[in-house]
Amino acid sequence: QVQLVESGGGLVQAGGSLRLSCAASGRTFSNYAMGWFRQTPGKEREFVAGTTWSIGSTYYGDSVKGRFTISRDNDKNTVYLQMNSLHPEDTAVYYCAAKAYGTSYYYRDYAYWGQGTQVTVTS
Repeated sequence: QVQLVESGGGLVQAGGSLRLSCAASGRTFSNYAMGWFRQTPGKEREFVAGTTWSIGSTYYGDSVKGRFTISRDNDKNTVYLQMNSLHPEDTAVYYCAAKAYGTSYYYRDYAYWGQGTQVTVTS
């Protein structure tokens, strides 16, 4: 069974950086797309970044372009989200997700989810 385990969240001051990791297991992910989403209370999950295992194409939400970078390590079955120049508005629970085939900006298209990791950015 598919398992996604996030790590790397925490508390950071505005302007700082964090790197999130998502370790994937339970199947072969070569035809899968991976996404990072975030959620704050009362709001829907927001697409942050996505990539594909096979080609490594990358996609970003408008609010994080130029500040966040998604990458993957195929040997480790791990996807990373490097977050730089963090703003207080980036405070959220960040989730890793997986779906078969092409990436999607819509959270309901993803079949598998991690438990989430809290990122808090203080001003």
